[in-house]
Amino acid sequence: MSIAQRLTAAINRTTSHLLAERSKDGIWEGELSSSALSTATAVSALAVFRNGLQASEAKVSELNCGLGDIEEISELIDRGVTWIAVHQNSDGGFGDTTLSYSNIATSMLVVAALELAGKSGEYQSLIERANKFIDSRGRVDGLRDRYGKDKTFAVPILTNAAIAGLVDWNDVSPLPFELACFPQSLYRFLKMPVVSYAIPALVAIGQARFFHKKPWNPISRIIRTLAVKKSLRVLERMQPDSGGYLEAIPLTSFVVMSLASIERADHPVTCNGIRFISGSVRSDGSWPIDTNLATWNTSLSINALSKCPSGLQTVDCLEWLLNCQHATRHPFTGAAPGGWGWSNLSGAVPDCDDTPGALIALSEISKKCEMSTEDRRQLEASIAPGIEWMLGLQNRDKGWPTFCRGWGKLPFDRSGSDLTAHVLRALAAWQSKVPKSRLTRTLNSSFKYLENTQHANGYWLPLWFGNQDDPNEENPIYGTSKVLLAYSDWGKENDEVAKRGLQWLVEQQNPNGGWGSSVASQDKQIDDESTATAITLSYMESSVGETALAVEAIVATDKGHKYKGIIEKGLLWLLDTVEKDTWTNPSPIGFYFAKLWYYERLYPMIFTVSALGNCQNLFSESSEHAQL
Repeated sequence: MSIAQRLTAAINRTTSHLLAERSKDGIWEGELSSSALSTATAVSALAVFRNGLQASEAKVSELNCGLGDIEEISELIDRGVTWIAVHQNSDGGFGDTTLSYSNIATSMLVVAALELAGKSGEYQSLIERANKFIDSRGRVDGLRDRYGKDKTFAVPILTNAAIAGLVDWNDVSPLPFELACFPQSLYRFLKMPVVSYAIPALVAIGQARFFHKKPWNPISRIIRTLAVKKSLRVLERMQPDSGGYLEAIPLTSFVVMSLASIERADHPVTCNGIRFISGSVRSDGSWPIDTNLATWNTSLSINALSKCPSGLQTVDCLEWLLNCQHATRHPFTGAAPGGWGWSNLSGAVPDCDDTPGALIALSEISKKCEMSTEDRRQLEASIAPGIEWMLGLQNRDKGWPTFCRGWGKLPFDRSGSDLTAHVLRALAAWQSKVPKSRLTRTLNSSFKYLENTQHANGYWLPLWFGNQDDPNEENPIYGTSKVLLAYSDWGKENDEVAKRGLQWLVEQQNPNGGWGSSVASQDKQIDDESTATAITLSYMESSVGETALAVEAIVATDKGHKYKGIIEKGLLWLLDTVEKDTWTNPSPIGFYFAKLWYYERLYPMIFTVSALGNCQNLFSESSEHAQL
């Protein structure tokens, strides 16, 4: 069978599969990986909440927490602990997902959860092995080394451990929760020690540290005492209807356990958080890192299917996608109306990855789907505010951040090459909607930003995706692929910057035809035979997601077909996975805030459909290829 015939069969198979993944609403909700980290934080939150209620003798049934009695809370705790116990890695540690390597953060959270749940005796052997792993990674010092200056996650983990009695409160850095009392517009000027989206943790954890370990300075005591009630009102204002901050189990759990530990188990913020946690548990007793990525998955699926014949003739989710656009100023970040978040749920926040994704999807729908006059009118009405929201977020360095303009000090608040490239692609899709002079200025400045952020070897690093096999847990395959697509969309594939990026990406192809870990390419020093063997093995860690991303980017950028042999080799690797039914296998490619790994079940499917669709013109029946 020829490559063209295999490709046609694979496109038909994968598009049918992806279309079948839609929910009854016509959207792609997807499924995020269950997480030992999320499950551990949820167990800790429930346990501290239970202990707080028992101490205050408050009745569970009288609280708006989604649970009827103490026994229900205990059952959730027990199920979570049981799930955790069977997911310990062979080295004694725990990873963020079921496919993740052990890390010190998750391992410390698991030990704290078991202690708070009253299960340390029952799981003594598990805890001993976990503590051995934690000690091998440096315990408190090792945790701090992992996160550096960013206190967004190190302080919550140590707070969890301090509540469990495993570390001293002196090990927990005090957080200036009083700063949350200032107007949101001033947050970026106040030198916050946490990222913009972690303000709820700043308040709740800051208050817990304050009450458990009062500062010696009497002025600090007075200021913080006066700020307690007002900062709690900030927590209430920022909490969404679902009760889950950012729809994220870890962030919400840290808020809940912190408040419950200082005799605020019956506070509305605590109870609403528990309602979110109890409502998010899975049937096996685990919790995911976030509720879902429905808007993101739906936009990505639409954009992937648009590349394939018959893939995007009808879309049933136009109204749903339009309704995901935020029409009012967001209470969490203060973001102006016009953007899209990653989900249609109340805890999602508009950002500069999901907004470009939605705008591109709406462009594909407008070009390829039959629409009524009213549908087209509604679609057109959403474009201008979406573009304006996006353009208004550009940073002074001329790149684009995720949530808020001007927060450039800490990871995940700074501008990102992948976000900037995504904005450029959305502008290419809707360039007629932007005044020419403004568009020209924006293009010149943002492509200059991409040039400035290109590494000397030719690659770009993304902000929100990683590779756990990379020495720095980064994913230059993802970042470079996404940036090259922006150059292609604007016809800039012959720019020297794009050529360097393409050359680097081509050189990362593994001997088996796929792409994955780029360990070898970043370290060319081979000192001995053992090192050479290790590098050769790292080359073989190809993944469906990264291979599909690389193939799509090279096809789009290599207009002269210089690398047709490279593309063919990569395509054959992908076709083999489709024919062997391994193309749906996920990998921990997602990199949530504060080095939190996740995988999404739909990612490999979406990326594969998009890559295969991009290949169809290059490998058609009329093209000359050898028979296999």
